[in-house]
Amino acid sequence: MNLENIIKKASQTLKNHNIHSHDLDAEVIISNIMGVNREYLITKNKIMVPEKIVKKYDIAIGRRIKKEPVAYIIGKKEFWSKDFIVNRNTLIPRPETEILVYKVIRYFKNKKINILDIGTGTGCILLSILKELNRSRGIGIDISKKAVQIAKINSKNFNLMHRSKFKVCNLENYNVGKYDLIVSNPPYILSQDMKNLSEDIINHEPKLALDGGVDGLDLIKKVIYKSNRLLKRDGLLALEIGFNQYRKVLGILKKSGFREIGKEYDYKTNVRCIISTKIDIF
Repeated sequence: MNLENIIKKASQTLKNHNIHSHDLDAEVIISNIMGVNREYLITKNKIMVPEKIVKKYDIAIGRRIKKEPVAYIIGKKEFWSKDFIVNRNTLIPRPETEILVYKVIRYFKNKKINILDIGTGTGCILLSILKELNRSRGIGIDISKKAVQIAKINSKNFNLMHRSKFKVCNLENYNVGKYDLIVSNPPYILSQDMKNLSEDIINHEPKLALDGGVDGLDLIKKVIYKSNRLLKRDGLLALEIGFNQYRKVLGILKKSGFREIGKEYDYKTNVRCIISTKIDIF
């Protein structure tokens, strides 16, 4: 069977299992297995595909049928124009999180800063910032040992090992250093809403990186309180938050000695990112 027909067959199979992105998924998976770009699939669509490739493809499509995210199937996800290694121990980087990265980079352009990334996961936030701020350094912490292992691999792949460190650590026990910038994309989904997530997310991505407790603010509160101790005076705290959490988070920030200096909206006009600065020392 030629390449074109193999892709069509896979796409139809995915469509039959209610995978809305069936065409895209079929193309991304086969191009990854073959080690080619998607343009190749068009220009060489009549070539015959070796049986061993077909078998790998069938297995991968079988995983996608079970709603496993494509990022886990191919083992990577693009973020900030870079391919980050991912697996089921890490949250898949989202395009919305790039809003936070963009805001921070714009603020600290051409500066040399010390960064702490809380709940680093793949390391995508910290490493993307360091790629742009090439005189800066940072530390990423996470309670998941397996997530930290992935972050270290990504750091090595991007030649950032000399400017980044990753540690397995509970936030409450972390009291090292003073920082110009603390960034975090903490879990912020309400526990009661976890059951409403898509099968792709709830059955495959780590719940630890999603569940924000009864009000969705458990980890956000901890990040804010800890940041008050770890930030330098006039240092910046950049937080990604969930839907309709802006007012509550802003209230917590004010009570903890922070002043909002900026916010960014996602494509749904929801406040996705709050940037605040420390104004008091307790």
